[in-house]
Amino acid sequence: MLEPSAWAADSAAAAPVPSTWAADRAAAAPGPSTWAADIAAVAPGPSVWAAAGAAPDDEDRMARVALTWLAEPGHRIVHDMVRRHGAVAALAELVAGNTADPSLRAAVLTKTAAGDPYRISATALERADRLGARVVVPGDDEWPTGVDDLARLNLMHSGRQLERDTSPPLCLWVRGEPPVNDAVERAVAVVGARAATNYGVHVASDIAFGLAEREWTVVSGGAYGIDATAHRAALNAGGITVAVLACGVDRPYPMGNAALFDRIAEEGLLISEWPPGAEPLRHRFLIRNRVIAALTAGTVVVEAAARSGARQTLNRALALGRRAMVVPGPVTSALSVGCHELLRGNPEVRAVTGLPHVLEEVGRIGDDLAPLPRGREDPRDGLDEESARLLEVVPRRGTALPDQLAARAGLDLRTVLRRLPLLETLDLVHRRNDGFTLSPTATRRRPSPPA
Repeated sequence: MLEPSAWAADSAAAAPVPSTWAADRAAAAPGPSTWAADIAAVAPGPSVWAAAGAAPDDEDRMARVALTWLAEPGHRIVHDMVRRHGAVAALAELVAGNTADPSLRAAVLTKTAAGDPYRISATALERADRLGARVVVPGDDEWPTGVDDLARLNLMHSGRQLERDTSPPLCLWVRGEPPVNDAVERAVAVVGARAATNYGVHVASDIAFGLAEREWTVVSGGAYGIDATAHRAALNAGGITVAVLACGVDRPYPMGNAALFDRIAEEGLLISEWPPGAEPLRHRFLIRNRVIAALTAGTVVVEAAARSGARQTLNRALALGRRAMVVPGPVTSALSVGCHELLRGNPEVRAVTGLPHVLEEVGRIGDDLAPLPRGREDPRDGLDEESARLLEVVPRRGTALPDQLAARAGLDLRTVLRRLPLLETLDLVHRRNDGFTLSPTATRRRPSPPA
């Protein structure tokens, strides 16, 4: 169970990484011991908000933050209380123990015994501001209204315990410049296996790159494998990508994708329902998947084992009336078993073998379906995942030794020593003495396609 200092302590416990994440955490909070001490002199309760300088209009936002600490996002009962009474009143009712659900009441009592939710929400918002993150709530101009469709899932699955965490988010923590609603106005999710094969990486890269070229935002979950491939391909195309995380937006998880998350924060969006510092607990990935489905016009699954979380994302997309697409794979591959079961199990799931099929499902005739003029091939497009991860951590200025690159990329030294000659051959890195630096080819942004 989380302690009052948990959101800060989670980040402080993370291993240092040679990226801006470490600096962000250092600037955001002096340490977990000061988590509740910032406003400890203020009496518990709503008076904390006033002491923190919150205007009355901010109370709804702060109450939503507190509610996400008391109960995991997507909780049906909490959502219904907010819908009926508003976030401020719902928070007061829960803190007073006024809920008929015994498990929710017990969870709230445990949390409130550990810390004051009013104080914790105030401190969380202060910390997010120092991180350069923001909290977006319903009613804000940039709120992505597509996630509100999740309210319908309560009616469709109200009798199934496994579907209890399906309600819309109470708030979203966001890191990045684009307004969320603009970023996901035209968006497709590309998700799949973490242990992706070369086949899966190739297909996912081709689909995500082509979508980004046509100004579709690529949404995924930031994991190794297909997720990371989709994010990288969209960025390499000069497009926007959104990573929906199962932890705080200040947590580089998995650590090997820290450089990728830095780049997404600079050129796209990091989004989470959990506050800065929240750790990536296993059940949170399943809760997170519904948001990926709701933010997008459709979901494409590229490689999924029999029990892959990507299958759940696609099922959420189906329940929301979004386009559901699956890339078939070799019948001998365990990473395609889930894909083939999805195709056999529901006639609404479409088989897609590349970008043209995806655009047929989500695109507009005469616009998205028109072929784009292609320039010369970019050597970054065909990189395998390990080479792409390595390229992301090679410095633009100065040099880094192979063992330093291995630590930054989360790869073993032998793999790095095998991949560096390939990157040199492609003119993506240059050797200087014993170190390596990015070449101009690797730092050049891809030009927009001709009109």
